[in-house]
Amino acid sequence: MPILRDLTQLPNTALQGAVAIGNFDGVHQGHLEIVRRLLERAREVGGPAIIFTFDPHPVRLLRPESCPPPLTWIERKAKLLAAQGVDKVVAYPTDERLLRLTAREFFAEIILGALQARAIVEGPNFYFGHNRGGDIALLEELSSQAGLSLDVVPPVEFAGEIVSSSRIRKLITDGEVALAAQMLSAPYRIRGMVTHGAGRGAKLGFPTANLEAIDTLLPRLGVYAGRGWVQSAPYPAAIHLGPNPTFGEAAVKVEVHLVGLEANPLTQTSLYGEPLEVEFLAPLRGVKTFENQAALATQLAQDIQQTRDIVTSYFSPEK
Repeated sequence: MPILRDLTQLPNTALQGAVAIGNFDGVHQGHLEIVRRLLERAREVGGPAIIFTFDPHPVRLLRPESCPPPLTWIERKAKLLAAQGVDKVVAYPTDERLLRLTAREFFAEIILGALQARAIVEGPNFYFGHNRGGDIALLEELSSQAGLSLDVVPPVEFAGEIVSSSRIRKLITDGEVALAAQMLSAPYRIRGMVTHGAGRGAKLGFPTANLEAIDTLLPRLGVYAGRGWVQSAPYPAAIHLGPNPTFGEAAVKVEVHLVGLEANPLTQTSLYGEPLEVEFLAPLRGVKTFENQAALATQLAQDIQQTRDIVTSYFSPEK
């Protein structure tokens, strides 16, 4: 799905539909409930289902020191939303002008003007306009005056607590990636550029792709089982996140061993300088210091076997 950014050149297929506005960071189960209602309203008004989001998040401009790392990058967010049936994603390039719009100006200029919305769907904690001056009560008033339907979708709970991006962020920070995945629409994923490392993994028989320039939240230091994508094909991935104390290195690195990649004759291109996406399925262990390289190699073999088993189990047809 192409991401729309210019409000002055929106195609007709992005107008006169049902609109949901928000950050949608992570695209979690609470967001999916909003999307389900959005699709219903879009069918009723005979228009598209539109998500209007911001890139970057307004907090990054207003209070950059308090802006947490995102859970998703914008292209990933759009892909996850499209998988749920959303027709268009509008990612407004957040600027000072947008941040100065009052709630009433935002409603008139964006919702009625640019999007020509016929229906609106939001969560109960929705705020809009300068200094978050508009809330659900004002949105209801403005929608009623304009003849738009407004649906306020209640929060979704999991294990007795409301599902939210901040709750999921805390779980990932604690390394609870499997639990976080139950609240997300897909397992948690990061992306980075593959760079050259020290080459020790290859010498041990377990070559790794070293990731840098990661622009989303990193899980707690440790070793994880997951998957990585090369040329749109998924591979089981043993992911080491942290320093290499066995070799006296303190710098935190993200190293990914893609299980079976070297055995695939169709994948001969170098990964260096290319982006790599990696998702986290389950934690395996913490970062350890090993007595020697032989002990490390033995542990790596165990990590890889566990990774194979977890990936096979996670994606088995019976699940």
